[in-house]
Amino acid sequence: MHWIQVGDYDEMSELAASIFEQQLLRKPDSTLGLATGGSPQGFYVSLVKRYINGGFSFKKVNTFNLDEYIGLGPDDETSYHHYMKRSFFDFVDIPVSQQHLPNGLADDLLLECQLYEQAIEESGWIDLQLLGIGVNGHIGFNEPGTAFQSKTQVIDLTEETRNKNSKYFSSEAEVPAQAITMGLRTIMKAKQIILLAFGEEKAGAIARLQAGTVTEDFPASILHHHPNVKVLYGK
Repeated sequence: MHWIQVGDYDEMSELAASIFEQQLLRKPDSTLGLATGGSPQGFYVSLVKRYINGGFSFKKVNTFNLDEYIGLGPDDETSYHHYMKRSFFDFVDIPVSQQHLPNGLADDLLLECQLYEQAIEESGWIDLQLLGIGVNGHIGFNEPGTAFQSKTQVIDLTEETRNKNSKYFSSEAEVPAQAITMGLRTIMKAKQIILLAFGEEKAGAIARLQAGTVTEDFPASILHHHPNVKVLYGK
């Protein structure tokens, strides 16, 4: 695990965008794993600017997002489909057919998880995966206690997670209780992983990750077993 301490949020965002740009210059048909939430917002702004300035394209790229809330459709403003459109997809040249997120409105959620996992596998797994980290150590929506061997699955969100995410909703009561998320095993199949964490709120989680104890009670700790992880962090 390679630790890179940054001076401010913009530096973290620019560095992450640079890593993704270099990935696409090396391999234009990369499969990218994408994340949502507060930490990656600046990253998407920086990556879009780099794209507009020229030099690389997303036309051959496949993307797979980590997760989506169950019960929210693509047109819901609080869905991760909508987040990705307004933050990234609407501004780059990636074909819609190559943008993949779990379907939170699927009639058969188990089948949706299986099909999503299968699609990632058929793509050759993720070349470069972006992650954030929850204050309780979750990556994706894999909450504490999630099995390290988990594949794409339905997760019950903890009250802590729902409370933290309520800032994106009109009230905590409106935060869905479940989500579909890539499993920890799925994430670990990525060839390279970039984890973003900035601010006092994430300092405790980063300190625990740095401590190095690997336990399912702190899902991000599994990353210590991955050969190519960069943690971009600061406060």
